[in-house]
Amino acid sequence: MRIKVDDEVEVIAGNDKGVQGTVQRVIADQNRVVVAGVNIVKKHQKPQQTGGRSQAPGGIIEFEAPISVSNVMLICPQTGEPTRIGIRRDEDGNRVRYSKKSGQDID
Repeated sequence: MRIKVDDEVEVIAGNDKGVQGTVQRVIADQNRVVVAGVNIVKKHQKPQQTGGRSQAPGGIIEFEAPISVSNVMLICPQTGEPTRIGIRRDEDGNRVRYSKKSGQDID
């Protein structure tokens, strides 16, 4: 997957189109990412017993739900614009991500 944790991305499709955020989690086997401040959903949760005498409170909790990786585009660190990502090999044979818009390395 070409998107990694702590990448700055912009949502290009869906209800949060145009919103920028940081990738918090990557779910590679489902091709999904969790982006901070994007796709906020509410969940009604009952109080839960924890291991001891205390009890986790119930109520309505809000959290970021995963979105498809095809709906986000990486923000180029050099130009600050959304860009596609390419992968090439450097002199040592290591994989390097690069911006297809500017041609510069990302990592």
